[in-house]
Amino acid sequence: MDNDLIAAARKAAQQSYSPYSKYPVGAALRFADGSIVTGTNIENASYGLALCAETVAVSKAMADGVRGGLEAVAVTGPTDRGDGAPITPCGRCRQVLNELAALGGTDPLIFCVGNDDVREVRLSQLLPHAFGPAHLD
Repeated sequence: MDNDLIAAARKAAQQSYSPYSKYPVGAALRFADGSIVTGTNIENASYGLALCAETVAVSKAMADGVRGGLEAVAVTGPTDRGDGAPITPCGRCRQVLNELAALGGTDPLIFCVGNDDVREVRLSQLLPHAFGPAHLD
């Protein structure tokens, strides 16, 4: 288990802007060079315009020129809502993560963090038969 990555995701969740759902989510991406990029969910009064934590983190990484080397991702939710089970990236975020991973030819380990449990799963298990950049060649 990657405790530093999980801690970074939990810290990112503290910056969540989630006044509507009251469901703060944090994400942390670790790259081959050891760098960690974080993101948090950002909601909007026009609900469909909300941004997930994973998408924000990927956007930050891409904006900084990171185009590969994604090794691991941690995703955390609130500890006081729901059943406390580990949360996984939503379908949209799985696709966004896949795009970044495909650019570096990686299959990152995803740490899905709950209150008392961490589920470790490869992105390819969460998004089998994914559509990616190679399909457009």
